Amino acid sequence: MSEAKRIMLIDNEEGLCRMMEAVLADSGYAVRGYTRSFEAVEEFRAGEWDLVVTDIKMPGMDGLEVLQKVKGKDPTVPVIMITAYATVEMSIQALRRGAYDMLTKPFEPEELLYRVKNALKHTQLLEENRELREKLVGKFRFDNIIGASTGLKSVLERVEKIAVRDTSVLITGESGTGKELIAEAIHYNSPRKDRKYVAINCGALPESLLESELFGYKKGAFTGARENRQGLLEAADGGTLFLDEVGNLPMNVQKTLLRFLQEQEFLRIGDTTPTKVDVRIISATNADLKEAVKSGAFREDLYYRLNVVNIHLPPLRERRDDIPLLAAHFITLQNRKFDTALKGLDHDALEAATAFAWPGNIRQLKNVIEACTAMESEEYITLPVLSQFIEIPVPAGSGEAGSGFEGEGEEGDYAVALSRFELEYLKGLLRKNRGNVEAAAREAGMNMATIYRKIKKYQLRREDFA
Repeated sequence: MSEAKRIMLIDNEEGLCRMMEAVLADSGYAVRGYTRSFEAVEEFRAGEWDLVVTDIKMPGMDGLEVLQKVKGKDPTVPVIMITAYATVEMSIQALRRGAYDMLTKPFEPEELLYRVKNALKHTQLLEENRELREKLVGKFRFDNIIGASTGLKSVLERVEKIAVRDTSVLITGESGTGKELIAEAIHYNSPRKDRKYVAINCGALPESLLESELFGYKKGAFTGARENRQGLLEAADGGTLFLDEVGNLPMNVQKTLLRFLQEQEFLRIGDTTPTKVDVRIISATNADLKEAVKSGAFREDLYYRLNVVNIHLPPLRERRDDIPLLAAHFITLQNRKFDTALKGLDHDALEAATAFAWPGNIRQLKNVIEACTAMESEEYITLPVLSQFIEIPVPAGSGEAGSGFEGEGEEGDYAVALSRFELEYLKGLLRKNRGNVEAAAREAGMNMATIYRKIKKYQLRREDFA
């Protein structure tokens, strides 16, 4: 069970202080109440408390001074201010000094618990973000992006130059080419590396949610908006916001994003006061944004604001020299994860992987390697196992009956030879098991659907393996 969160309560009204202490203790929190603010501040130590809840109007040292002294000792601890005289001016003053939230008397126990949970959740997210940043130190160095091809080297040279320049970047390339990894490399090698990196897939959310997710909203802006909500753009203040599949942004969101890029400010939904933030925008797309501009689906002015610097990632089929390196990298990751000792791909499997077009690019290669490591029982990943997850190329070839080839191909052509091997292996497997597909699949370590797919691929008939 996780350790109870530690909460410091400060209120000179002893009855209210004890009531809050009881409510929070009943919910599993480790609580200590203070009726004298001087004593509480004196005993406060950085790292010993997860949350401070303090009244504003108190004799001696008031809540605003408590806030200032507590934040001076531990800037990360959230502070909830309680007041019976809530005014806009007082709220602004408290929030400017670092208060996380304001709670107005009288309040119900449920409301106290709700505010406390929100504050602690916010702290937890910040802590997770800090820990993640520590884990990522070195992970996104350029020399940890796998590949040695000329195309990738050219990309990384470009990335290294623009990482330190605080400008908008548009990363283009097919799905699965590693656009987000490049965005992360830019951020973690930039002056913003110690601040937040926030990512959103613009194609994963419905239009109705995307605007509020990006820009946030004001309480009462629409049905269900029960409180002010910070958007991702505001959450990334000081850091980087990565907009994946930016071509899916609806027009109303494009307009608001354009204003931000021009003025460094935006309006939350339902708000009339602009919010200013300092955020670098990196975006990515696998679509042709120039065509989208021509068709009117994407604003031309926004396109040029996002595309100050363009980085295009080549597809894996244009980086064939990198395939063995990537495959070896993914096998190493699987060995570490599952404490296995696969040595790599054998000669035939490596040749097949290098010859394959990989329409899903690096993501597909990674998934196929993961699947192969789960199925392979030999020291190396073999061709029969690999062929369960990718189609071995079958060019016009042998003219052999029941082979699925058309015409007479060149014997020296590797793809033809590879297909012949697979065909003969499949025939022999089916003959050995007297046409029993289930038994053949079990022996080969394949699933039945794969066997049936390959029978169809080579147009095999029962007499071919009788």
